[in-house]
Amino acid sequence: MLDDTLKAQLQQYLGLLRQPIRLIAALDSSSTATEMRELLQTIASLSDKVTLDFDGQDTRQPSFVVAREGQTSGVRFAGLPLGHEFTSLVLALLWTGGHPPKVEAEVLENIRALDGDFNFEVYMSLDCHNCPDVVQALSLMAIFNPRIKTVVIEGGAFQQEVEAREIMAVPMVFLNGQVFGSGRMSAEEIIAKLDTGAGARAAAKLDAKDPYDMLIIGGGPAGAAAAVYAARKGIRTGIAAENLGGQVNDTMGIENYISVLETDGPKLSAALQAHVKHYGVETLTQQRAVQLIPATEPGGLVQVRMENGGTLKARSVVLSTGARWRNINVPGELEYKNKGVAYCPHCDGPLFKGKRVAVIGGGNSGVEAAIDLAGLVAHVTLVEFAEQLKADAVLVAKLKSLPNVSIHLNTQTTEITGAAGKVNGMVLRDRASGQDETVALEGVFVQIGLVPNTEWLKGTLALSRFGEIEVDAKGHTNLPGVFAAGDCTTVPFKQIVIAAGDGAKAALSAFDHLMRLPAVVSTEPPAKELAAA
Repeated sequence: MLDDTLKAQLQQYLGLLRQPIRLIAALDSSSTATEMRELLQTIASLSDKVTLDFDGQDTRQPSFVVAREGQTSGVRFAGLPLGHEFTSLVLALLWTGGHPPKVEAEVLENIRALDGDFNFEVYMSLDCHNCPDVVQALSLMAIFNPRIKTVVIEGGAFQQEVEAREIMAVPMVFLNGQVFGSGRMSAEEIIAKLDTGAGARAAAKLDAKDPYDMLIIGGGPAGAAAAVYAARKGIRTGIAAENLGGQVNDTMGIENYISVLETDGPKLSAALQAHVKHYGVETLTQQRAVQLIPATEPGGLVQVRMENGGTLKARSVVLSTGARWRNINVPGELEYKNKGVAYCPHCDGPLFKGKRVAVIGGGNSGVEAAIDLAGLVAHVTLVEFAEQLKADAVLVAKLKSLPNVSIHLNTQTTEITGAAGKVNGMVLRDRASGQDETVALEGVFVQIGLVPNTEWLKGTLALSRFGEIEVDAKGHTNLPGVFAAGDCTTVPFKQIVIAAGDGAKAALSAFDHLMRLPAVVSTEPPAKELAAA
């Protein structure tokens, strides 16, 4: 199951265990159980600090618990945690065995301080690149707070359970039997939902922070590049974002980032984070900006108010809030979101194995999604509003070669229909004839482009008719001391490499602005010195 290279790597990781751990399995007679037995035996053979017990009992079989020596509870994995979740398994082993997690001490303190009994169930698929963040967050919480229980469930191994609970998107989290949330969530986000006082404490900490020389809002490629370039100038730099990596986290195959032949979104996101942290940039995650307050005088401080009520201040600001998937805004879309309407084929595609689905959008994203899904589902209906597909020719040729794909050009989606709380079809209108057609299916994947995350800026600075921040060639907005970069701006061609370049350019422009302001005596050492201290 694990090749020699992976075994060698796993053995090296297991060498970091500081205390003994137990793997307690509850197996049935399924083929998955046979594979699980083999996997657990392999893990136990690689470290004398790992013992294996096949006498476990649980209603979900096959499953196993990772527990400390002398205990019978811990993180439970139902189904095989392979694919994207193999890393989650390795981390659960290490954390249970006493190896410290790479998270802020405050996060662990907040986890330990949670008061209550929390039983989490998180459903994932092995192809989902969003799922590991949630799985690892909930695993961490269960390991560091004995009143928190976490079960990680691989949907493919428990298909009847998935259907009974009407789970049509992953990751999906249940708390004490009730839906808690879906989509990517960090430990900080989960803690904030459980601890009602966390927001007020976080806001107070933001208010107490000294002004930054440069504050970047948004943590994607543009924001990361801006932060690195600013920090290298030796100025006080901060970056506030919902998460580092931005929409890159939702991108899989990346083959056009110059000098990197091939990578994927999670890997590139991790590299961006590492680069930012290398320069000692103060990173504030789980922060959503809601108001920009311009400086009241030349050279004055720009303020950014966050959703939790706290306010950050800076001598210059770079806006790099990125963009999100665009909705089609037809009846049924919101009603059946995560009940058949999805936006991430890599994450949710496996849940539709053997079913009929549609992809709306004929650009590169839509055609790539249709090609990927065609290998999993019974049939794919691709719907394009224009008269021709807009994707690259090589992708179009590949799509047309697939036997289980039908293409509808010059076609408008007018409604997504459903019954019993789930999608059961869609209504298509031929734009030439005006005739409607109902297509029976179980899933609809929307891939029609992006909308900038700039609603919070309306009425504050100049936006285009598409909601993009208007910038000049150097990243200036119409407000002094405020710059912008990346997919949230009017810069054409929304590409990772362009966003990164624009982020660097905006930071250099902001630094040029700072150099022309009256001198301010700083009591803070340069960011790089802070990192080394």
